[in-house]
Amino acid sequence: MSTSTLPKRLGFFSRVLDQADAKTRYGLVSEQIIHAEKQGFDSAWVAQHHFNGDEGGLPAPLVFLAALAPQTSRIRLGTGVITLPMENAVRVAEDTAVLDSLLDGRLEIGFGTGGTPQAFLPFGLESSQRTEVYGNHLALVRNAWAGGELTGGNRLYPAAPHLRDHVWQATFSVGGGLRAGRDGDGLMLSRTQPRPPETPDAKLSDLQNPIIDAYLSALPAGRHPRILGSRSLFVADSRKEALHFADRGLRRIVEHFKAAGFAVPGETTADLIKAFDVHVGTPDDVIEALQADAALARVTDLVFQVHSIDPPHEYILRSLELTAAHVAPALGWVPQGATENERRFAAQA
Repeated sequence: MSTSTLPKRLGFFSRVLDQADAKTRYGLVSEQIIHAEKQGFDSAWVAQHHFNGDEGGLPAPLVFLAALAPQTSRIRLGTGVITLPMENAVRVAEDTAVLDSLLDGRLEIGFGTGGTPQAFLPFGLESSQRTEVYGNHLALVRNAWAGGELTGGNRLYPAAPHLRDHVWQATFSVGGGLRAGRDGDGLMLSRTQPRPPETPDAKLSDLQNPIIDAYLSALPAGRHPRILGSRSLFVADSRKEALHFADRGLRRIVEHFKAAGFAVPGETTADLIKAFDVHVGTPDDVIEALQADAALARVTDLVFQVHSIDPPHEYILRSLELTAAHVAPALGWVPQGATENERRFAAQA
């Protein structure tokens, strides 16, 4: 089935990076997700990062999502992603099965191979082992969900075979796209990714369209594609306001890059917006930019995050409102309860 024939879903993603202490961060992101549900968003996703609070502020995403269970009723809640090599696979299977029950089946589970090399060490692993361990852990999680026998004759309680249909795999590579397709899982595409040295000016879609092609080519017959395209997006009521926060947020990121020894191309705000694949401005500004993204046009799930701009909380809430009211409908999203005219407009977007 072509992805163009499938209705697009709208999601909000957070790396939990509000400029505050951990408790406040968790409270603010909870408010943002609750607000996203009120605006009609179909899903909300949180990332997992161990140890480095400047990279991401949430090491335990399933615990966080459990706290949101009684505060939400419709929006699907997902992990983007659980760094599976660093986890005990049986516990991941147990925790996700219990959480999905608490959420009445609203859980989406994104898996990835992991983060920085240093983050593996406290878990008794080397970064070089990540791919092999990831494959073994993912197979064990699937078997446990399905009610398969575990060591010692044990079986998972509660069994959750349906969770196979809610798995997503994150990747930067064509090989990862093939793996996600062969497994019949959803494909998660990043908001940005490094350019090859030979093509430093490549568009993000130039890197991601081959991944989508590989995924679709490997998808089993009868398995509907699920392709999540994450993008950095900050929408404001005025272009001046949007650029002010973009400049402030991106320069903060640049300082981290420089401290880590990485070069950042350009110095102007426009240079940084391009380098970090960020879309900012009024609704019309970001609609124009996103409509030019050939990979985003092929996804089934439009998922937007405010990183690496990270404006203040109240501006994130406003960005969510403007995204749902103006941006997402122009890109093919149809909110639940939409009229026939609204559905017709989205089909033409």
